[in-house]
Amino acid sequence: MLLGCDSPNCQPNRPITSACRSTVPTRPTTTGTDLGADSPVDIPGGASGRSALLGCRPVRSTVVGVVGGSQAGKTTLVNGLVGSLPDGATVLSFDDYYHDLAHLSPEERAVVNFDHPDSLDDDLLLSHLDDLLAGRPADVPVYDFATHTRTGRSRRVEPRPVVIVDGILVLAFPAIRERLHLSVFVDAPAEVRLARRLDRDVRERGRTPEGVRAQFAATVAPMHEVHVLPCRDLADLTLDGQGDRTANLAILLARVERAGTVA
Repeated sequence: MLLGCDSPNCQPNRPITSACRSTVPTRPTTTGTDLGADSPVDIPGGASGRSALLGCRPVRSTVVGVVGGSQAGKTTLVNGLVGSLPDGATVLSFDDYYHDLAHLSPEERAVVNFDHPDSLDDDLLLSHLDDLLAGRPADVPVYDFATHTRTGRSRRVEPRPVVIVDGILVLAFPAIRERLHLSVFVDAPAEVRLARRLDRDVRERGRTPEGVRAQFAATVAPMHEVHVLPCRDLADLTLDGQGDRTANLAILLARVERAGTVA
């Protein structure tokens, strides 16, 4: 549970059950070795309707969700996709949407479970996604991972033909799932993800190796089993996070192109 969270969106007494085990029917998945030409891709039809209600001109966007365990290879895949698209893409990363913990002491922040859905401000991300689909820019908060607080700054992102929503728990929120035209789960074993996380968190986020290992054992690995791994069955496509990057990207590009023709 999220300790000390006073946001109205937080539910500290929520039972620890997978957010992905819902009444939403499980969709067929396609492995990274098969384009799955006859595998259905669910297309939500609400973007134009929402935009009409808001009085804005919608942007015809294909929304792609990229999900998987911490350091499974999501960012590498996302960066490759952005660089391969003629008009690039707008990326909303769930890592930017952690709740601001400025009201907690450093000791209290250190024991927060950042791998539980309650740690994320899904309402704000959803609002920004809807803004982009309605043709409006969004101001994404800048998060400081060393202090677990929002800096008060933001970065503006603009609507584009492809919008990517990236994060370990993207598929754990039904309202976000409903807006996706295509979802991909990037899979990698725990030992690989831990090694990559050690490198990233020490180098980029001001963490110690001991702290990274302790957090991985206490929350990252258990929450992966409860909240992340079950979402693999909800994804349209599964790719090997240790697989050939060029091949993975080619498969994803083909699926994005196909989804875009009917978005």
